[in-house]
Amino acid sequence: MYLRELILQSWAALQRNRLRSVLTMMGIVWGLTTVVLLLGYGESVTKGIVNAFMGIGNNVIMIWQGQTSLQAGGQRAGKLIKFKYEDIQAIRDEAPLVRAVSAEWDDDFPYKYGDKVRSMSTKAIQYPYRDMRKLIIAEGRYFEESDFTEHRHVLIFGPNAAKEVFGTRDPVGDHVTINGESWEVIGLLALKIQDSSNNGPDNWNVFMPFESMRDINDKRDPTMIVFQPVTALEHKAALEQVRTVLARRHNFDPKDDKATPEWDTVDNEKELDQFSIALKLILGLIGALTLGVGGVGVMNIMLVSVTERTKEVGLRKALGARKRDIAFQFLIEALVLTFVAGAIGMLVSVCLAHLIPPMPLYSELYKTANHEGDIFLNTSANVMAIAFVILATIGVMSGMWPALKAANMEPVEALRYE
Repeated sequence: MYLRELILQSWAALQRNRLRSVLTMMGIVWGLTTVVLLLGYGESVTKGIVNAFMGIGNNVIMIWQGQTSLQAGGQRAGKLIKFKYEDIQAIRDEAPLVRAVSAEWDDDFPYKYGDKVRSMSTKAIQYPYRDMRKLIIAEGRYFEESDFTEHRHVLIFGPNAAKEVFGTRDPVGDHVTINGESWEVIGLLALKIQDSSNNGPDNWNVFMPFESMRDINDKRDPTMIVFQPVTALEHKAALEQVRTVLARRHNFDPKDDKATPEWDTVDNEKELDQFSIALKLILGLIGALTLGVGGVGVMNIMLVSVTERTKEVGLRKALGARKRDIAFQFLIEALVLTFVAGAIGMLVSVCLAHLIPPMPLYSELYKTANHEGDIFLNTSANVMAIAFVILATIGVMSGMWPALKAANMEPVEALRYE
């Protein structure tokens, strides 16, 4: 009840000087709007960058054939490592921290359609590849298990690769010729925003069953192994298990990371998260400094208020008011002014966020129809909560000095003040 009365008294005190209060509140409104929009921009940009980078896949780790740098099994360093087809099954059987694994071979093949021939980047993969690498089918279907076991001549095209070979025609159900062999197109990938890749973005790649690849180039062994840990937290342990399996089978030291160089996207995601936090802190600091200018205005008006009400403070102290009661009253007045202006600022920022059109980040490059690659000013609950904490901090800091000045007045001197 005491707090409610203080708030009502503070509101009445602000209404006695409406013009001065409104002008002061405008600084807070502008400052908080800046904070919200900057934080929303930072959150949207970092989310877009992280999503684009992670277009490579979900917690994917890739390892390549390398060259040993440590001696093992009596052999000199410098031995070339060549993966075997059987390595994939060995990893499935002996690495329990690996959720999914696929062999991969990347090569360029000549695709003949009609009288045109186009050389396209092609990935020979196995069934688990889709979920690991976020391959979303827009038309047709993904590979079936029987496509691999029966060595079927079937293909899935990335959208840009399909335009290069087929032009504006729908490729699903059509056929192309590779080295004199007919291959059927069974699927078309959805356009993917992808800011990281191995051997080109998926939009420009063609995918075929790994076991069918040998009908073109007579190869049976992978040049790369793609796998996914059971959880992101266990990515290092999963990589260690995979290296241990391969080291036993190929006779090298499992600690020799040069024998099987890796690309661990889990580490990259952590680095991007750190970048995201740093960007938000910088933008939040800029917004807080802008809001701090409004806080100076609040401090000024409260100092003026303390001066104008010096006799009132002296009278209350003479009647027994404690220092903390006086300080609390003026602090509440500063907070009421700050939070009323802050509420208006939040409303203004939400309206502006809806009125400002989306800004292109990747959409112009990928021509997405649903603005998937655009920056939207995000006024989420998280952004609002951070803005509120900054606002409360500025409000307390702005009101504390005037409140302490009023609390430390001597009653006799205050009553004599003219």
